[in-house]
Amino acid sequence: MRRGVRIALDWGDARIGVAACDPDGVLAYPVTTVRAGAGEIAELVDVVAEYEPIEVCVGLPRSLSGAEGPAAAKARERAERLAEVVEVPVRLVDERLTTVTASQRLSESGKRAKEQRQLIDGAAAVAILEQALNFEQSQGAPPGELVSAPGGPVTDGPGLPGGSGQERPLQT
Repeated sequence: MRRGVRIALDWGDARIGVAACDPDGVLAYPVTTVRAGAGEIAELVDVVAEYEPIEVCVGLPRSLSGAEGPAAAKARERAERLAEVVEVPVRLVDERLTTVTASQRLSESGKRAKEQRQLIDGAAAVAILEQALNFEQSQGAPPGELVSAPGGPVTDGPGLPGGSGQERPLQT
């Protein structure tokens, strides 16, 4: 398991949930929610600068079958835009069922539906990050699909279906 803080993003059309973890990758916690839109990239760059992570994990919304639709294409485009301006690797991490998991956790903690709306984005980002950390702990490899690595080639990550760890052109 690599040592270092990681950041995860649950990138929605209205809000972006942001979570981080401790340097040992033991505890993931919600950090903030960023309003999606015009200033989103600049705000995310500030968050990345503040936390100095070893990587940023962006949730990749796939269907239960693993297929990618319009939401996944949008997540790829957003991750690529972020990767152009941060100095750390950006990875796409399968986020199937993370919002469901986050909602269940909030319900179990006694949060009503109205309260959940204000917390769900951060909780979903925590679920994405926990999934990424669990993958790395169990597989001994970074999670997901590498979008960018400063100064390095772009490769498929073994953490997504079809990931091989081989160099590949950046998908658009």
